Amino acid sequence: MTRCTTFLASAALLCLTACGDSGSASNEPSPSPQPETHGGAPEPAISPEDAQVILAEMGEPYLSASVDNGRRLFRRCASCHTLGDGDRHLVGPNLNAMFGRVAGSAEGYRYSRALEEAGFEWSAAELDQWLANPRTYLPGNRMSFAGLRNEADRNDLIAFLAVETRR
Repeated sequence: MTRCTTFLASAALLCLTACGDSGSASNEPSPSPQPETHGGAPEPAISPEDAQVILAEMGEPYLSASVDNGRRLFRRCASCHTLGDGDRHLVGPNLNAMFGRVAGSAEGYRYSRALEEAGFEWSAAELDQWLANPRTYLPGNRMSFAGLRNEADRNDLIAFLAVETRR
C-alpha cells in the first residue's frame, strides 16, 4: 500500500470508530429507550381527537395549524432536542412538558446564564417569539438555530410541540 492509501484507510477507520458506541463491550445493539422515529420526528402519541382538544384550548392560530407540517419541521430540531417523558437531553434540553415550565429549568440540563435568568414561562406566545430568532429574542443564549421566519411554520411547529409534549 502506498502512504496515501494507508493514510486514507486509517482516516476512514478512525471515522468509523468514532461513530461507534464506545460504552458497550459487546457488539450486540443495545435496546433503545426511545420510541422509533422517522426522520427525527416522533410518530403521534395521542389520538387526533385529543390533539384537537389541546389545540382548541390554545385557540387560533394553533387550532387551524398543521400538526403534520409541524412534525416535519421538527426534524430540524430533533438533532438537538428530544420530546418524550424521560428522554435524555441532547445538545439542547428535552422539551417534554415545556409549556408552563420556567425557561432554563429542565432538570439535569446546563443552560446558558441568559436563559437561567430569563424568568419567563414557556407559552405559545413566548415560543413563537423565540423560534422567530432565538439570538435576538434572548441575547446570550447558546441555541445555534437561526430562527424560523415563516409565521405559519412557527404556528405549525408550536401546535405539534403542544400536542406531542402533552401540554
